[in-house]
Amino acid sequence: MGSQSNEKMKLHELRPAKGAVTPAKRLGRGIGSGLGKTSGKGHKGQWARSGGGVRPGFEGGQMPLARRLPKRGFNSRFKAVYSIVNVGDLNRFPDDSVITIELLYEERLVGKIEPYGLNVLGDGELTTRLTVKAKKFTKSALEKIEKAGGKAEVI
Repeated sequence: MGSQSNEKMKLHELRPAKGAVTPAKRLGRGIGSGLGKTSGKGHKGQWARSGGGVRPGFEGGQMPLARRLPKRGFNSRFKAVYSIVNVGDLNRFPDDSVITIELLYEERLVGKIEPYGLNVLGDGELTTRLTVKAKKFTKSALEKIEKAGGKAEVI
């Protein structure tokens, strides 16, 4: 029945890995189970009660860490966020390629296509002749693209 390389996997044959699933603890089922009487909760106290225990982060009435530390920072909802790439990373493309943000995303040079588009920075050296289409270029990036014989097109 086991899966061999030429056999297809069948839904009714799927089961968890051996040892991955453990049987549920059956609490309060007699002394012989080892989990009878108090069901592993000890005697009385907050932790033995229904709904007992404290919320996450509670420190027994002491001022919690989250409130002892100062508030810091601010994230503007209106900040212009660009996807960023350096000209040095564009050498992997052949001459006369047209570089767009979608191509960079497919090649994993850009992790996410940000709403404001692509910003090309000037770190590294460019040796290939490329046409780069982006929203923004730094001065050094423009110089390096044109020096390599390429074109920088602002979208």
